[in-house]
Amino acid sequence: MTTSRKKAAPKTAKPAAAKKPVSAPKKPVRMAARKPAKLVGNMLIAQSGGPTAVINRSLVGAVLEARKHKEIQHIYGALHGIQGILEDKLVDLGREDIKTLKAVAATPSSALGSIRKKPTHDDCLAIFAELRRRNIRFFFYIGGNDSADTAYIINEEAKRAGYELHCFHIPKTVDNDLLENDHTPGFASAAKYVVQAFMGDDLDNASLPGVKVNIIMGRNAGFLTAASALARTYKGAGPHLIYLPERAFDIDAFPGQVEAVVKKLGRCIVAVSEGICDRDGTPIAAKFSHEVDSHGNVQLSGTGALGDLLVNLIRAKTKISRVRADTFGYLQRSFAGVASPVDEAEAAAVGAAAVKAATSADIDGSIAIRRKPGKKYAIRLERVPLSAVAKNTRSLPDRFIAKSGTDVTPAFIEYLRPLVGPLPVVARLKGYALRK
Repeated sequence: MTTSRKKAAPKTAKPAAAKKPVSAPKKPVRMAARKPAKLVGNMLIAQSGGPTAVINRSLVGAVLEARKHKEIQHIYGALHGIQGILEDKLVDLGREDIKTLKAVAATPSSALGSIRKKPTHDDCLAIFAELRRRNIRFFFYIGGNDSADTAYIINEEAKRAGYELHCFHIPKTVDNDLLENDHTPGFASAAKYVVQAFMGDDLDNASLPGVKVNIIMGRNAGFLTAASALARTYKGAGPHLIYLPERAFDIDAFPGQVEAVVKKLGRCIVAVSEGICDRDGTPIAAKFSHEVDSHGNVQLSGTGALGDLLVNLIRAKTKISRVRADTFGYLQRSFAGVASPVDEAEAAAVGAAAVKAATSADIDGSIAIRRKPGKKYAIRLERVPLSAVAKNTRSLPDRFIAKSGTDVTPAFIEYLRPLVGPLPVVARLKGYALRK
């Protein structure tokens, strides 16, 4: 018996689902913005202006930080500032070993050499040609307000030329006169030298009483001269008179002021800023100097003329016979072995901060030191525009100058003490006299 099989019904395709109409999105679709590619190229660093005890800390701080950033391919140094760029006298800092760099950091003066030169428009064109040829995209200039002005000029010319360059100024000056800064790397170490020199000079003067006049650096700002007040480690210690460029120097009253101290104490130590001016604002020392640099600054240091003038005034107007003068001159800037630990650390920090800022975004500027409020000393570093630091300088604030005009206030001592750090201990005999 055969059974019949029913044929399976043919499979039919499922009807296609109806397409839903595409509706416009409620909000426009935004494409994710691409981050601009970081600038890649070589780095060039140079030093300018007067050397200091810690300027190489800034140099090495910048170099060591640059080695951490891949966008910086090679690290070059220009010998003697922008003159080295113009003459193509560069060195490869990337090849220096860590041991050498650390030793150089602890060495005073400018390892790359320095210069005082304000670039002309033609200089800038020549500089850009060298920068392009070497693919320099990060430029760092260590120096004071004149160096900041040079960096500003180069930066502005780069913008006009359409050349992408991250240009930064790294602060340095023993005068402590940079705008935007609470204090400047180089100042604290120079101040420490001045303080210790006055400590020794005061003890010398106490041993062989007389009048001693010391001329200290400070063209327009009296910070370094004012620092001498920290040498007063015992009652009656000098300096007994302090003359600052922020107050008009009364050349007629000066001998009498010295004589009054001698009558009271039997001796007198005098601290005088090289930049003291007459009532018309003319520097006394400028009357003896005719040398002017490219930034228009009259040479005030390196000559003993001002000290000789003041000594002769005292001798002519008083009966004091033992009167001497010293001009500290360039000794204040790069004296070995007296660097302030705070100064060393901060100098390295501003160098590193400049590189971090330059590689973080399409920016330029100068690194400024700001003091944090509070009893405990602390700072923060900020980027400020090059134009804010270039050319102009600041003076010693009025709150740091005593009403007499020949001394400083306790507020200045509080400001200075944490910067200078520990000082040598001065001991004196108690002087037990025998009965007559």
